[in-house]
Amino acid sequence: MDLITGTYDCKVDAKGRLMMPAAIKKQLSVILQDGFVLRRSVFQKCLELYPMGEWQVLMQKMNKLNKFKKKNNDFIRRFTAGAKMVEVDVNGRLLIPKDLTVFAGISKNIVVASAINIIEIWDKDLYEQAIDDAAIDFADLAEEVMGQDDDEHGIS
Repeated sequence: MDLITGTYDCKVDAKGRLMMPAAIKKQLSVILQDGFVLRRSVFQKCLELYPMGEWQVLMQKMNKLNKFKKKNNDFIRRFTAGAKMVEVDVNGRLLIPKDLTVFAGISKNIVVASAINIIEIWDKDLYEQAIDDAAIDFADLAEEVMGQDDDEHGIS
């Protein structure tokens, strides 16, 4: 899967359908018919949209966890809680299930943002707040995550 790029302001209609941005549809055109998995984010109050191939790779990794360890079972259950298979319809719309809409606090205005190989779907106000909150210490975070001098732990 190629990397996904872009951040787009969108709207959700009264039925919870999101019109996928044309630029995102174009990037996903080769895999659009394969479907997606939509799930709750672990760290943020947003949704994560996984192309089916990316989801399957992740599930293969999780399948290697020892299921005779309670913490592994608990993790799998919580990670997959609320996950739904979804498709983009012929009109380019994606239906966001009601329970996931409630989890992410999605109202009418949303942001669809790429996150390397998945897409995050945010309520616009919550997205702006998360970006503003992260801006305060982003320089320190960037240095810590990306500023290593070796190829294995950073970008050089």
